[in-house]
Amino acid sequence: MNALTIKDPADLLSFIGHTLGFWPTESLVCITLDKGKVGATLRIDLPRYPGTELPYARTVSSYLTSDTSATSIVFALYTSQHCQPGQPKPHAATIAALTGVLAENGITIRDGIFVNDETYSPYDTEPGQNISLPISTTEYSRVNAEFIYRGSTIQPTNRIVLPTPTHEADHATAVETRMTTIRAQAPHQAATRQASALWTAMLDSNGFPTDEDCAALIANSQFPHIRDRLMADNPGIDEPPQHILFAQTDTAPQWSRIEWAQQLLIHAYTRTSPQHAAPILTTIGYINWWEGRGSKAHQYMQLALDTDPGYRFARLTDQMLGAGIIAGWNTNKDAAYKTRLDMP
Repeated sequence: MNALTIKDPADLLSFIGHTLGFWPTESLVCITLDKGKVGATLRIDLPRYPGTELPYARTVSSYLTSDTSATSIVFALYTSQHCQPGQPKPHAATIAALTGVLAENGITIRDGIFVNDETYSPYDTEPGQNISLPISTTEYSRVNAEFIYRGSTIQPTNRIVLPTPTHEADHATAVETRMTTIRAQAPHQAATRQASALWTAMLDSNGFPTDEDCAALIANSQFPHIRDRLMADNPGIDEPPQHILFAQTDTAPQWSRIEWAQQLLIHAYTRTSPQHAAPILTTIGYINWWEGRGSKAHQYMQLALDTDPGYRFARLTDQMLGAGIIAGWNTNKDAAYKTRLDMP
């Protein structure tokens, strides 16, 4: 994919929307830069209470400084609040705190955009100035046009909408039958090797699997030792599985393979019954964590726990997300999941 160039605020807002996959609300979005090259993208909810601006700024800074090559950032602040005549922009104290904390770490704020429900404008305009443009003008930006040409869309919200499972009794029976076969198989390593071979064949294929293979995948995912092996197969990296699962590998992942794995898992989800869905949903969420989509990963964990409140892997992963732990690949600009763009 050829690099694109961000030339104006409309381009930047289009890039943010397509990179996140949705239009943010009540959010701060920061993008790290190194010599004009776009690095990591961070979206985080705006602080809800006065007096929390400094701890909030330190949290944001800790995420941004994980990109060790970053020298500056640009940001967009999305809120339904409106600027009042003669008054500072909403969340001015938050941006002031962030400016100071980043400066302590050698990072400057290059530019900022204020975005409300109808318009956007430079964040650093003087109180009383009105240099705003309608949000609709972003639809005509060069970056937006290029992303649409590549098949990308921007959803109005970040809410996950899953396809409806068929919940056919035959599918559940096929999964249970396969699980019985796996339990009876000895040694356990043999079942893991067979499951890995099947999953690798699916990843190498250009088409969706048969219902029989979907049942096998769903059944295999019910066993933690097999599930972990299949997850480690996703990035196409020959390194220890524990390094792969925590995204701490020397080799960059094959992101196109991971994206295909996610599509296959969503396809398999449509063949699941509620009692078998949690491992599939958790694995999809884990992939979103790898990609740096923490809020979507959290939603998938909640969906998994809705189907099985006792599913330990989903609960532990959600606790990891809540602690703000970032996938190791996202701290390395050469390994992180990203779209290639430049800024002049």
